[in-house]
Amino acid sequence: MKYLAFATGMMAATAAVAETPVLTVYTYDSFVSDWGPGPAVEAAFEETCGCDLKLVGAGDGAALLARLKLEGARSDADVVLGLDTSLTGAAAATGLFAPHGQTVTTDVPNPFGEAGSWDDANFLPYDWGYFAFVYDTTKLENAPASFEELAASDVKIVIQDPRSSTPGLGLLLWVKEQYGDGAAAMWEGLADNVVTVTKGWSEAYGLFLEGEADMVLSYTTSPAYHIIAEEDQSKAAAAFPSHYMQIEVAGKLAGTDQPELADQFLSFMVSDGFQSIIPTTNWMYPAFTPAAGVPDAFAAPIAPEQARLIATDKVQAIRDEALAEWLGALSQ
Repeated sequence: MKYLAFATGMMAATAAVAETPVLTVYTYDSFVSDWGPGPAVEAAFEETCGCDLKLVGAGDGAALLARLKLEGARSDADVVLGLDTSLTGAAAATGLFAPHGQTVTTDVPNPFGEAGSWDDANFLPYDWGYFAFVYDTTKLENAPASFEELAASDVKIVIQDPRSSTPGLGLLLWVKEQYGDGAAAMWEGLADNVVTVTKGWSEAYGLFLEGEADMVLSYTTSPAYHIIAEEDQSKAAAAFPSHYMQIEVAGKLAGTDQPELADQFLSFMVSDGFQSIIPTTNWMYPAFTPAAGVPDAFAAPIAPEQARLIATDKVQAIRDEALAEWLGALSQ
């Protein structure tokens, strides 16, 4: 009888596990790290969904899209979180995404329309920020304050590959949007400043912290991490005349076998419960400001006239030309 009771109990436990739905979310590596938003997001969502939230790290944002293209309709992903508006045009063109069905008013600055409006039917924003070069004030007293000053200096930088990294792509578009036909010449000037090019943000920032470079491509909000988490005020973001925006988004896969759960996650993503996690784990501005706001250590958003962003429907053509210029300059 004991064996029968044991077997019955094991069968019941197995059935309970089998009945728990799994929602698979592809995202970038830093999101799922111990210090990233992933653990807190997983715990908070699972409290309400009656599901198992499976967060899968897949490199950086651009690598994430490349994996999705490779897997196609066979992908195990139900939701993809970690693309940005530089990639949404290419992502939508795959036909792999379904409308999110959410009606939202965001706190993301909108250079192309009415403040607070969001008209992308496939992708929802969850955070945003500005790219910047971060440096250690105890090691670099006079940081370059423009691309021209950087190119003219002997300051060493580490950047990310635009083919695999959204920050790397952001830098590519930043230079191209600012300098147009002169972008190739600017990259030729910057080439000898580049110590190395990494596949993603985590590797680049790690090299910077290890002292391998004077500056690293990151965000204006990155120093807030050091101030809040480490009580270290030595890191700063170099203030350039203008900075390129990044708006990070999530989308539902058309082929998901958990459409209702995916919708529930997207709804959770724009709620205070998710958004309050973002500032001190992803170190970006939340797309929907939570009741607690953002920490005082965050840099104030730059003035609208200093923000640069290329419309999603124009990115692909500009990217191809800019990438050729970048490759040409760095390969010399």
